[in-house]
Amino acid sequence: MRLDKFLSNMGVGTRTEVKQLLKKNSVKVNDKVEKSPKSQVNPEQDEITVDGKIIEYINHVYIMLNKPKGYVSATYDDINQTVIDLIDDYRHLDIFPVGRLDKDTEGLLLITNDGQFNHNLMSPSKHVSKTYKVTSKYPIKNEDIIAFKNGIELSDGKVKPAQLEKLDHKLSLVTIYEGKYHQVKRMFHSIDNEVLELKRLKISNLTLDENLKSGEYRLLTSEELKLL
Repeated sequence: MRLDKFLSNMGVGTRTEVKQLLKKNSVKVNDKVEKSPKSQVNPEQDEITVDGKIIEYINHVYIMLNKPKGYVSATYDDINQTVIDLIDDYRHLDIFPVGRLDKDTEGLLLITNDGQFNHNLMSPSKHVSKTYKVTSKYPIKNEDIIAFKNGIELSDGKVKPAQLEKLDHKLSLVTIYEGKYHQVKRMFHSIDNEVLELKRLKISNLTLDENLKSGEYRLLTSEELKLL
């Protein structure tokens, strides 16, 4: 990889800013000053420093975000703030959200720059489960639980059987195995109910870290990656 590309990708600066650092003898490769932006480096083997600070090579990142309301699940939006705006530390790595949560939905959202990881989780053929906590306008009835188990009929077809678990008067857990547009809200609409609050708690076997406050994020551990 070209040295200037590596430094730019790792967030040191733009290509122009990196060239200025090279001209100032600020960059060393294996303890030797390097002035050429075209110099080839092996990020996994070479030690590269800028003003004495080691620049660690980060290839793929996997981030757990506790998404707050009011942010759209996109990398860019003309009007609204995006979930990427919340993640300053890794934005330079071309990160993007894995799937999406509606603007008014909160909870577990994964962020990565690994396209294959995204495909493995979001591909309809994978049937990855997603669990939500739902606050509804009306109480959950036994026939609602049965309807979800049998598969709700939506305008664009019947969805796969889902689990609806009543927690309290108007509080429930819903587990689905697809990712259709506004799916949970539309399913509740089909049983003559309405979703007032929606929070994703779980993707596959990965549960949202309860210590993450709304808007906070952290890297997934290797053990958590295995859960997906």
